[in-house]
Amino acid sequence: MSKRIGFLMLILLLATPGFAQDKSPTRDDTRELLRKSLNTYGPMDGVSTAFKQSEKAPYNFSGTMTTGIKNADYLEIVLNVTEHSTISVRVYPHYNHGYINLDKVKDANGFMRKLLSYNDTNFLFWGADDTNDVFTSFNFTLESGYPDEAVNIVLRSIHNTDKFIGELRPMIDGTSAVQ
Repeated sequence: MSKRIGFLMLILLLATPGFAQDKSPTRDDTRELLRKSLNTYGPMDGVSTAFKQSEKAPYNFSGTMTTGIKNADYLEIVLNVTEHSTISVRVYPHYNHGYINLDKVKDANGFMRKLLSYNDTNFLFWGADDTNDVFTSFNFTLESGYPDEAVNIVLRSIHNTDKFIGELRPMIDGTSAVQ
């Protein structure tokens, strides 16, 4: 009986080779799909950002959003295709000629409380990197395939970061938002 079961299992394995193969896209495939999305959606109204691939980090793309920005100097956008089947989007607002750093804001306690509150209400989440520079971010998992339309939606949502920088200005340096 056990020889018969073993033989049947062998036949099943040989007859269904697709189940044994991993068909998920490679990191390189995902990078090329992201490049195509950025070339399509970057120039569109609401994004107006040219993205370029990093020479030092070949799975990173970056761009600078300046159109429609009133409170920040500009928004630095960095997209990374990770080794773990995700795409990370980080947006670093530049304010007063540099990054917004937790160690340099006027009211750090109020500022951090506001960021936590934004995490409850904003589409993009807020954080600080290991140097305490503030960013807003979104992460895509690729379990259901490449999220082309979702990339478009996230790119179009990035400009809203400027409004929140305006709300944070009193805690950053005591100034008021530009309307």
